[in-house]
Amino acid sequence: MEVNKPLSLDANMKNRSLTPFRFLRGVICLLVLVSTAFMMLVYFGFVSAVIVRLFSIHYSRKLTSAVFASWLALWPFLFEKINKTKVVFSGETVPDKERILLLANHRTEVDWMYIWDLALRKGSLGYIKYVLKSSLMNLPIFGWAFHILEFIPVHRKWEIDEPIMHHMLSTLKDPQDPLWLAIFPEGTDFTERKCIRSQKYAADHGLPILKNVLLPKTKGFFACMEELRDSLDAVYDVTIGYKPRCPFFLDNVFGVNPSEVHIHIRRIPISNIPDSEEEMGTWLMNTFCLKDKLLSEFHSTDHFPNEGTENELRMMKYLVKVVAALTLTSICTFLTLFSFIWFKIYVLLVCLYLVYAAKFNYRPSPIFCFPKQWLKQNNVKQSLD
Repeated sequence: MEVNKPLSLDANMKNRSLTPFRFLRGVICLLVLVSTAFMMLVYFGFVSAVIVRLFSIHYSRKLTSAVFASWLALWPFLFEKINKTKVVFSGETVPDKERILLLANHRTEVDWMYIWDLALRKGSLGYIKYVLKSSLMNLPIFGWAFHILEFIPVHRKWEIDEPIMHHMLSTLKDPQDPLWLAIFPEGTDFTERKCIRSQKYAADHGLPILKNVLLPKTKGFFACMEELRDSLDAVYDVTIGYKPRCPFFLDNVFGVNPSEVHIHIRRIPISNIPDSEEEMGTWLMNTFCLKDKLLSEFHSTDHFPNEGTENELRMMKYLVKVVAALTLTSICTFLTLFSFIWFKIYVLLVCLYLVYAAKFNYRPSPIFCFPKQWLKQNNVKQSLD
């Protein structure tokens, strides 16, 4: 079998050099992001995602999304305004604040971070959730945030993942809760070695030979559609390309790569998605064949079709959010380090809880009711009597 190597961009395009200034700026930005994440989790995330959840899951999610949207906005600000990475959107212009399932190709370890740039523009940054590998939930601070934001951990073994996915997806059905659920059907990030292995498997099983994406896995996508179909507005088919090459996490931190991120969006109404698992698998395969073609064109032309569907971030609007996040972090840090010992005890207890909750995927159930909910339950009881 002749193996098709993945296409690459023009070798003449160079990464930006890692100067002492970029290194120092990156270290400062990383410290700011980690410290703000920690303080937001301990002082605000715990209250919104745990204490408020004892009264209402809906209001807990609403408050948690507002809290973390302010922190997550720091990442697009880092990419687009500090690192000067150009983010180019193309394809279809999608509405604001839809409940959607988002399918994306997985070029590198940071694809999911650039989806934040799209969610920010659509007013859904705090509502985005990912299906991600379970080992990431063990990361200090960031793993705690993934848990509070209700990301779905998977072990990449369907016999283990199936009950976990169905349970967590069943809790996301309420159409009153805004939702952006992002999945990467390839199951892992793209490398040339994985691509060759995927192509050999495709040749042996009579499947399409793809150059720029891996063969998609159907089961996770089908589980999402099976549980959420009735509460979703659409599926977003997102294809991501980078120039000059796919970045790693530290490339983003230090601003050396990428110089441009291109994001192509295709909106598919839920009614256009087949119902059966077999038909859905065929649909998903055709979708990834289209992604493969789009990426081949991107590598040959340096852009996706129909560019310019989203505007640039407004500097002053998000600078205010950055200053507000830094101010709150400074206040919380002062209280933790220099105020009453009760603040230190509180922080320690919250950290212990978050370690436990993230490791065992634990979330409390409501044990109290708001007055409106109590009245509704009481009226139902009276009608039954």
